[in-house]
Amino acid sequence: MGKGSGYGKVILFGEHFVVHGLPGIVSAIDSTTDAEVKKGVKGLQIKDERKTAKGYSEEKRLQQIESIERMLKAMNLDAKTPLDIWIGGSLPGFSGLGASAASSVAIARAISEELSLNLSNEKINAIAYEAEKAYAGNPSGIDNTAATYGGLMWFKKNPAGGQDVVEKIHIRKPIEIVIGSTGKVANTKAMVEGVADRKKKNPAKYDPLFKQAENLAVAGRKALESGDLKKVGDLMNENHRILQEIGVSSKELDQLVDIACKQGSFGAKLTGGGGGGCMVALTPGKEVQGKVVGAFKGAGYEYLMTRIGVTTY
Repeated sequence: MGKGSGYGKVILFGEHFVVHGLPGIVSAIDSTTDAEVKKGVKGLQIKDERKTAKGYSEEKRLQQIESIERMLKAMNLDAKTPLDIWIGGSLPGFSGLGASAASSVAIARAISEELSLNLSNEKINAIAYEAEKAYAGNPSGIDNTAATYGGLMWFKKNPAGGQDVVEKIHIRKPIEIVIGSTGKVANTKAMVEGVADRKKKNPAKYDPLFKQAENLAVAGRKALESGDLKKVGDLMNENHRILQEIGVSSKELDQLVDIACKQGSFGAKLTGGGGGGCMVALTPGKEVQGKVVGAFKGAGYEYLMTRIGVTTY
């Protein structure tokens, strides 16, 4: 039996904007998707035992099968190779946490081990990127990179298709966060296409917002590296406002952000594609983290207590 894991992630700065070649900051979180793979007898047999938002597994089922077939092709294997695949782990299947990328990395690593392919991290990352096309259409590459390597990273996609810029950001120690889930499954592909369409139709509104988002990512990196977490939080709040303006937030996301800020979170914003899915609150220290969790519980939202900046795989 082959085994593998992939990190979940949160995007601290730059979601949607990274697709268009602007920089973003992504962090792996202290939660993983784990996979086990055995050679099968007939077709793909998938047993998915992750905790998920209602309807997540059903919504993603066809995309999941396509993603595995894409992985097999990228490994130069027959797309119909019979495999028994189990998926579990501590990372819940909430939209916005890179759950699809984490599972792709975990499955790719498990297949590599079971079939003795000895694939490098670089190759696993490239395979997971191919798999992500089934879920996101035109993925930025940020999710699979975080899922593969862990850590906290500065990411800039090369729109021409060349090498992406990936630089490790060093912080003194991992930082506590709370992720709040709206309970709604988001369609990342539709959200990404919607932003691109609106940007094309209204460049006068969107171009300045995209420039602001770029400036926020640059300032966010400086604040993280210097350990100024209050500044990081302020910049996250500002990033959320811009994401509202480009039409990717939702009533539930805004409510979760508002609750977190009222409970002393340093900053909060949606994370990932938006339109549902999750938000992230910066909550250094157990006391602030506990207050935010209590308020989310009281409002009936699911949550995940975890940390950013966890060590590389």
